[in-house]
Amino acid sequence: MQKPAVSPAPRVPVAPSIARVLVAFAAAVSIAGCIVYQTPPPHRVYVPPPPPAAEPPPPAPVYEEPAPQAVVSVYVDPPLSAPPPIAVAWAPPPMLVEAPPPMPFGGAVWIGGYWVWEGNWVWAAGRWAPPPRPGYFWVHPYYEHREDNVVFITGHWSAPGVVFVPPPPTLRLTVVLGAPGVIAGPRPLGPPGVFVPAPPGSRVGLIVPAPIGTPPAVVVSAPPVVNVGMRIHSNVNSNNTTVNNTRVTNVTNVTNVTNVTIVAPAGSTAGGKPFESAVPAQQHLAAALPPVVRVPAPVPASTKPIPTFVPGRAQVALPPPQTVRAVTRTPGENAAGAQTPPPTASGAAVSNPAGGPAREAPGPVARPAASVTPPQQTATPGPARVQPEAARTAAPAPGPATAPGPTASQKAAPQPRDEAQARRDAQRKAAEAKTAKSEQAMAGNAAHVKPVPEKEEKHKKVEHERE
Repeated sequence: MQKPAVSPAPRVPVAPSIARVLVAFAAAVSIAGCIVYQTPPPHRVYVPPPPPAAEPPPPAPVYEEPAPQAVVSVYVDPPLSAPPPIAVAWAPPPMLVEAPPPMPFGGAVWIGGYWVWEGNWVWAAGRWAPPPRPGYFWVHPYYEHREDNVVFITGHWSAPGVVFVPPPPTLRLTVVLGAPGVIAGPRPLGPPGVFVPAPPGSRVGLIVPAPIGTPPAVVVSAPPVVNVGMRIHSNVNSNNTTVNNTRVTNVTNVTNVTNVTIVAPAGSTAGGKPFESAVPAQQHLAAALPPVVRVPAPVPASTKPIPTFVPGRAQVALPPPQTVRAVTRTPGENAAGAQTPPPTASGAAVSNPAGGPAREAPGPVARPAASVTPPQQTATPGPARVQPEAARTAAPAPGPATAPGPTASQKAAPQPRDEAQARRDAQRKAAEAKTAKSEQAMAGNAAHVKPVPEKEEKHKKVEHERE
């Protein structure tokens, strides 16, 4: 049986969109067996910002040896009472080292060196002197930092029972002018109040706060200062009056204070280390301490004292300046930082226990009461001056005041007199040795003498009884 012919079904056209869907479906089916991993987004963690960088510590102070300076050294005729205060526009230089020689007689007062105003800051050389009148005592110079100036009262003698009173804060002072040709120094650097000049080798212009009546020489044993910070503390005086740097109540003369304390933080000293030391309050004991840096004070070229500065009076002619250099103590030196000076024929050389070079005894050693003149007059010392009885018995007779001392070359060169003296000393020593040997020989011979036997002693005794 023949099957009827079947006509093919007509093809229905597929829309292009459906075709694309089918292609995409087919592709999805083809990759259905693949696994796709999707990375999650990173988790944000809050990180605090770093702290601000700390400021670097200040650099350690570096000590630079001060350059040689020109110093005018003079002897000053101190007044018999406190002169009027003056105001100076710049600070005094650091202290100089000046060792006191031995006390020439009992009752002498050591007037230690200090900076005094004479149209410029000049060095008032120290010396031993008796009180001008019975009961008078020495008052140390007064320095005060006030309104960016220095209020200064020079060292002076004071009568018994007279109390030193500092200038009140309400006192207005006119700043004095320097002498012609003088170059002003740096302004005072430090807190306001009473102070003393800085230690030797310190930066110029720095001040050290101190109680009233503190000798300037107490800072000789302190290390050099490069920044503000060193202070001096004192005990309580006999009247239980506390004396501080800025306020003074019931001011009295500080006479019973045995020592003061110097305190400095690490940032103020040249070596960068803290410092604390007890220093004698007496001027001559403080000046004899071994200094860390020695700046020897020059000996004045003239022994004639100059009067105290008075505003409005004609300027006093000053001698030419002398150059001084700072010397740091070396490990090979002794505890005092000094070298033993060679002996001289005259014996005038005085060793410096504070570390300075050997020098002759300073100018006028003593000023007797009979030769003291009022502050308005000038006392002219001379060899004919009468000394007190203690000075005539204890102190050797000085030579003429105007006789210059031997120079360094003259001291170093051998003198004929020195050689003759050395020969005489050698002969004397040889004679003494010979005499000692003869005495020893005689003593030896006496030791060998036989003693008298006891029988002879008894026989003599019996004969004596018979008689």
